[in-house]
Amino acid sequence: MTGQQFNDIVEQYSDNVYRFILKSIGNQQEAEDVVQGAFERLWKNRDNVVAEKAKSYLFTTAYHLMIDDIRKSKREKYIEEYDANKYSHSNTYSDLSEILTDALNKLPEQHKLLVLLRDYEGYSYKEIGEITNFSESQVKVYIFRARKTLKEYIGKIENVV
Repeated sequence: MTGQQFNDIVEQYSDNVYRFILKSIGNQQEAEDVVQGAFERLWKNRDNVVAEKAKSYLFTTAYHLMIDDIRKSKREKYIEEYDANKYSHSNTYSDLSEILTDALNKLPEQHKLLVLLRDYEGYSYKEIGEITNFSESQVKVYIFRARKTLKEYIGKIENVV
């Protein structure tokens, strides 16, 4: 990969990678650090990465850096017991984006990341599996469970609007 190709890749994908990481961890400074680290690794490995595969390399690298960052700061949370009251709400909202963000933040970290990759970034199940090192069937199961939880949290759309 040449320097010009790298610059083109930065211009083309930096916003997408940043949005994905920011949506996943919710901290602007940490998201910027993760994205910078991903592009730094791409630059260091530019001789081994084909320019056409740079997008996949960036998302995979950013994902792994983010997971490492989460583990280091001990912010990874898992829901150990299902409690329907945790996933229901009684407030009525007019901002659907706020509802979805709130619902996403209630999900376990792995499920949240998979939903973001699939529904926000548009990756296929196979691509998500490559990025996260899960099998395609695991990705499907986790996304199904996450969507089910989101549906239970949001409830009927008539109650929201």
